[in-house]
Amino acid sequence: MAKSKTINVKGASITILQNETSEFISLTDMLKAKDGDFFISDWLRNRNTIEYLGIWESVYNPDFNYGEFAIIKSQAGLNSYKLSVKDWVAKTNAIGLKATTGRYGGTYAHSDIAFEFGMWISPEFKIYLIKEFQRLKDVENDRLQLNWNLQRTLAKVNYRIHTDAIKEILVPKELSKQQINGLYASEADLLNVALFGITAKEWRDTNQDADGNIRDQATIEQLVVLSNMESINAVLIHQGLEQKERLIQLNKMAISQMNSLLGNKNIQKLK
Repeated sequence: MAKSKTINVKGASITILQNETSEFISLTDMLKAKDGDFFISDWLRNRNTIEYLGIWESVYNPDFNYGEFAIIKSQAGLNSYKLSVKDWVAKTNAIGLKATTGRYGGTYAHSDIAFEFGMWISPEFKIYLIKEFQRLKDVENDRLQLNWNLQRTLAKVNYRIHTDAIKEILVPKELSKQQINGLYASEADLLNVALFGITAKEWRDTNQDADGNIRDQATIEQLVVLSNMESINAVLIHQGLEQKERLIQLNKMAISQMNSLLGNKNIQKLK
């Protein structure tokens, strides 16, 4: 869980940790909004809680230990029964709850489960928790869309540089409009093959249900590299290199830049 974010709910600053696929909300931080004594273990020993956790794990966790779960469920709710998060995870291989140490130490729950825990604090708290969590997701999505659109715009600007070089150097005066359009498409596919490994037509043939074209489906990293490739290809055209030679150089450049961008932490923060 490398990424950390915070939201403020009813005066409590709540940490959210994110791994590659999910987000976990700090139950420890959520308790700051609760008046009086309240312990996660009290919530965890409740039979309704155990039933909910069991259903959630059955949906999302193929390695869930149903045998141990049945034993825990049979004892849940008894006054003498005690269950910690660590015991729950160790016995059932659960993935929805985590007890962590270190910088972000505490008890964390998958957002689905954290929302249910919020109800134990108060119905009002649960509503505000969901509202603030959704607001955070909306902000992140808006930022991602902004950066995606920025790279699309940059790629279009460099595409003009690219097409001007084709028009100036590669297009003889006697070619028909159809032949000229074919030449532009050929150079566009040169970049497609160098970056994506396939032509636009090949992509359409295997992605008939997808919206847009191959470039509309590109990642931020791919759009950055595509923008750079258009500028470089324009330079190579002016240098008089044949298309085959340019393809080799552009492919090497695409591989190098993609490796660099995919390992760049600042780029990953945009996601």
